[in-house]
Amino acid sequence: MRIGIDARLWHETGVGRYIRNLIGQLEKIDKKNDYVLFVQKGITLQDLAISNEKFKLVETDIRWHTVDEQFLFHKVLENELLDLVHFPYFSIPILYNKPFVITIHDLIINHFPTGKASTLPLPVYYAKRFAYQYILKQAAKKSKKVISVSEETKREIVKHLKVSANKVVVTYEGIDDSLEKKKATSAPQLKNYFLYVGNAYPHKNVEQLIDAFKSVSKDYPDVKLALVGKKNYFYDRLEEKVKKLGLENTVLFLGGVSDEELTGLYQHAEALVFPSLMEGFGLPGLEAMQNECLVLASDIPVFKEIYQEAAVYFNPRESASIHATIRQVLTEKKSFDQYIKKGKERGKTFSWEKMARETLHIYESSVSLRQS
Repeated sequence: MRIGIDARLWHETGVGRYIRNLIGQLEKIDKKNDYVLFVQKGITLQDLAISNEKFKLVETDIRWHTVDEQFLFHKVLENELLDLVHFPYFSIPILYNKPFVITIHDLIINHFPTGKASTLPLPVYYAKRFAYQYILKQAAKKSKKVISVSEETKREIVKHLKVSANKVVVTYEGIDDSLEKKKATSAPQLKNYFLYVGNAYPHKNVEQLIDAFKSVSKDYPDVKLALVGKKNYFYDRLEEKVKKLGLENTVLFLGGVSDEELTGLYQHAEALVFPSLMEGFGLPGLEAMQNECLVLASDIPVFKEIYQEAAVYFNPRESASIHATIRQVLTEKKSFDQYIKKGKERGKTFSWEKMARETLHIYESSVSLRQS
């Protein structure tokens, strides 16, 4: 079988981590099938640390979410005579009519369509959103299988994209080896801090977390909130909010950090706080659990599915609820040891290798569907 994987987002966060781990595990476990990886120009097999001779790279300067992707990328794919293509992200060329599977990580934009999460002028934003929804629906309809990263996201896909539940297969994500406790190299130059890891899009609800910390700082002036995430427009907007609230010495913007630095931050934090209003999976919480870091999370369905009894939950729409949970950790820390133990065990149930094996089975069954 000749399988293509769209790996153009290899160096991105989020989906990029999913792609890197999927391909890294497939290289180890599958010596039978041939793989063609579609990457951005300038990337080599050595850059990707791939030595399996069954893997080939095809370079392209066609970026995702572009006109060229829609009108040119399908020709690049067709030239490789593939049995199946895996698009690990919703951005696909709708003119591609050969067999493919798609991974849908979430349907957040269906619930947060206001345009707040965009730097574009509103008319342009809404045009792109319309295109996104059209492409996504077409992809779900035409694909042999839809891969979802959680049961909650599967429920969303079936409900909003009107596809059969039998077509959607859940494969949970895993935890990177580089983020396991044994890989820690140094402690952060911080003390008495709570940690947030992720971007600052509106659905992440970081503004509500900052509001909660305004109350925390009154009683605990030495306690910090450390935010980890690549600097962009949305983080710039948060920095403005922090200045207006006078919290510059309380809320710390660490920007992007290495995996080694992140491991140290998890290990020494009072807790990871995850205040999202919606997520597709929630990987930072599992990473924290593997590093024996307490997890405080929104009481949303997907977190309860993934973390179960290993996290402490709060109402993400009320800063008072977030504040009360953080305050309880500060005053009764020993009482939360049970969550840390449960978290360590919960994290062990998620594996990138398991995800890759399940994905390989999806590839094989999808080709069987075509041949039957």
